[in-house]
Amino acid sequence: MRFLPPVLLSFVVLMTVASAVEQTPNIIVFLVDDMGVMDTSLPFLTDPSGKPQRHPLNDYYRTPSMERLAARGIRFNNFCAMSVCSPTRISLMTGQNAARHRTTNWINPDQDNRGPNGPPDWNWQGLGKEAVTLPALLRTNGYRTIHVGKGHFAPRGFDGADPAQLGFDINVAGGSIGAPGSYFAAQHFDRTQHPKNKGKAPSGSQAVPGLEKYHGQDIFLTEALTLEAKAHVSAAVKEKKPFFLHLAHYAVHAPFNSDPRFAAHYTDSGKPASAQAFATLIEGMDKSLGDLLDHLDTLGIADHTLVIFLGDNGPDAPLGDPHEVACAAPLRGKKGSHYEGGMRVPFIAAWAGPSPEDGHRKRLPIAENAIQSQQAAVYDLFPTLLNLAGIKPPPGHVIDGKRLDTLLAGTPDPTRDETFLMHYPHAPHRSDYWTSYRDGPWKVIYHYFPTKVSEGSPYQLFNLTADPFEQTNLATTHPADLQRLMKSLISGLEEQQAVYPMDQTTATPVKPRLP
Repeated sequence: MRFLPPVLLSFVVLMTVASAVEQTPNIIVFLVDDMGVMDTSLPFLTDPSGKPQRHPLNDYYRTPSMERLAARGIRFNNFCAMSVCSPTRISLMTGQNAARHRTTNWINPDQDNRGPNGPPDWNWQGLGKEAVTLPALLRTNGYRTIHVGKGHFAPRGFDGADPAQLGFDINVAGGSIGAPGSYFAAQHFDRTQHPKNKGKAPSGSQAVPGLEKYHGQDIFLTEALTLEAKAHVSAAVKEKKPFFLHLAHYAVHAPFNSDPRFAAHYTDSGKPASAQAFATLIEGMDKSLGDLLDHLDTLGIADHTLVIFLGDNGPDAPLGDPHEVACAAPLRGKKGSHYEGGMRVPFIAAWAGPSPEDGHRKRLPIAENAIQSQQAAVYDLFPTLLNLAGIKPPPGHVIDGKRLDTLLAGTPDPTRDETFLMHYPHAPHRSDYWTSYRDGPWKVIYHYFPTKVSEGSPYQLFNLTADPFEQTNLATTHPADLQRLMKSLISGLEEQQAVYPMDQTTATPVKPRLP
């Protein structure tokens, strides 16, 4: 038997490791909190011919890094998430619709917030360490899995409150809280340290965990999280480990602390101070994206790093009535609303580098500087990313999502149903106790306890092609379409074994009914 000299053997081993690393793509999910599809200078909405169409809000915000990423890849103008945060985040981790995993509301860290008529058997506890999750599957297949930023996967004191219990090797700043107490390190990222709260000790800790080394410094939360993400990416590259980075910014969630780096850009906008502060959060988030893209270039790994950019629900910008056209104009509604402004979010996918010859692009080709109009949803990322990494999900784990490969290539996918079920059996929020169902251009909303918002009827019906801003309720004039969509809504809830609001008088579930 012949033996290689030690030096040559070491070289062969290193080349083998390097080759394996190159064959395994890095994956970044850049998740922004409470960012709607209009909170950007990059236009997502299109005109009837499919070309991007600018609206006034596109001219208010500054997001050059989003524009840079979109030029390298494809953006979706019809990408859906749940209308509140925890349901979306768990759907991304599991590939399941919220109606199925039953975390159908945001998770209050300290008490069950199902609402007065909410289902007692909803999944307030969120994800546990036994859950099948995207990072856990990637980790078992050689990935360094890194979480930086907001978690909000489970309440305080439960295993899932720590992302390290959900398959992440590293957790920086992730916990049970859904919003920071403060964006300022000088205030320890905690509302109890804010001058107006000194001595009051507001109940419930909102301090961002794990960032104590920044306390007292003149640094904004978005920047601190970016520095942490870059450092952990560098460490993974140094150790020749493919990585999955889940950079989940607390921005642009309230409190609307103004990022002083960008405040001067909005002082002459004529908008309220809170809206100006919100715009600085958007611009700070965009700078983070640009800094991360620059870091990938510096490390020489951009060509084999996939970047997915998205929001977790509609916007919460302090602009206008939540049920009118203002915050997400021209879309109607905002975060928590049953209208499109509540669940349409920005989505961009791109290989971070320019090399067209990289092998990963052959496995997952992504169109450049393109817009995809076919509908997709957040739970589609789970099967898409697993397939890219060459991983099969475990038997028995139900997946509602479908792979995005064809859509990412910039072509229509006739095998996909353009449907989206959004179930919110809770209150109080901007819309209470409702389920919506989209099927192509049609959308029905069912109100379990009809309100003034729904004109006293359980049903709202819209044709989003003819009426993209949901101004004309067709429930009474299109009974056949209403009947068809309601049948699909009901069967979808039943198939996913959804839980329902409760009738307090009879203590029984209130299920949707046909017209």
